[in-house]
Amino acid sequence: MFVRNACIRLWIDGKAKSRNDLYKHCKTLSDNPEFPWAKKLNSQARQASAERAWASISRFFENCKRQIPGKKGFPKFKKNRPNHGSVEYKQSGYKLSEDRKFINFTDGFKAGCFRLWGTRDLHYYQLNQIKRVRVIRRADGYYVQFLIDHQRIEKREPTNTTIGLDVGLNHFYTDSNGETVDNPRYLRKSERKLKRLQKQVSKKFKKGQPQSNNYKKALARLARKHLQVSRQRKDFAVKTALCVVQSNDLVAYEDLKVKNMVRNQRLAKSISDASWILFREWVEYFGKVYGVATVAVPPHNTSQNCSNCGKKVVKSLSTKTHKCPHCGYVADRDENAARNILEIGLRTVGHTGTYASRENDLCLEGAIPAIKPTQRKRKPKE
Repeated sequence: MFVRNACIRLWIDGKAKSRNDLYKHCKTLSDNPEFPWAKKLNSQARQASAERAWASISRFFENCKRQIPGKKGFPKFKKNRPNHGSVEYKQSGYKLSEDRKFINFTDGFKAGCFRLWGTRDLHYYQLNQIKRVRVIRRADGYYVQFLIDHQRIEKREPTNTTIGLDVGLNHFYTDSNGETVDNPRYLRKSERKLKRLQKQVSKKFKKGQPQSNNYKKALARLARKHLQVSRQRKDFAVKTALCVVQSNDLVAYEDLKVKNMVRNQRLAKSISDASWILFREWVEYFGKVYGVATVAVPPHNTSQNCSNCGKKVVKSLSTKTHKCPHCGYVADRDENAARNILEIGLRTVGHTGTYASRENDLCLEGAIPAIKPTQRKRKPKE
């Protein structure tokens, strides 16, 4: 965190023009006697922190170049929070035991040897496949993440079925077949306990004075409860996405701008609790693993258009039933939208063979390629 903030400060001062300048600054920090902890850290770990800083800078420039509306994501300094922080090692600074059950950190901090507890069997991978090791601090302890150079490909039997998903707040999603999945609402169910834990933290907080151990314990209990809610949300998103991908050959869903939707003060908490973005990320990931096409379609008029005749039927958000006056088709609002999403997704995938290779990749990853109309060149006047 300290190295990353120092690299961001160097860039803001105009003294860093490339990633190599940040690498050189890491060497300068380690040689500075004012920061003895920087020298204790492994050299490649310092470089990894500099790479994170440069990634945030590059993302900011890319957003400015693309002229996206709103904030462009200017790099910010990281705060030293009690339950947040990570250190990333590349090829040195750690050593695994022969049985792969212990890890020993060999940098200047001399953290020592730790036993690994987990469900993953590291014997399945070779040591040269482990490219990076990241130590992360959470509210309930420390975790080690291994970045492994391995391409995961799972085989599955074709099901000859396609599905369109319409996410919502009443139901987590409604598919084109009329099936629904209930919204778990983990945050809403835990609000009472979170409120009680937050009161305990507020009572033990003393402004302008050193905080007591009781305050730190109450803060840790609150952090662990928030961590439990986030893990419940992730577990639900992973299992639901895996079930959807394994059961279909094509999955179409809405390309929602959740960042704009959470500006609604009345629905912001419910939208965040639904975790649509997390569900979409895992659907796209499992789509690549199992070879299933995942398509994100624009959500414009998917709820208004009739999936039977295609005519537009204007309805408010309070209207839950779709009734078409043109063809007489009656269906649930979300089911009608899911059928429209599936139709657009099938239409998009049906034309992927005529597009360029780059646009094919984007379409398979969940984006719709934008085709610009060709412009005819005018003949010069004689």
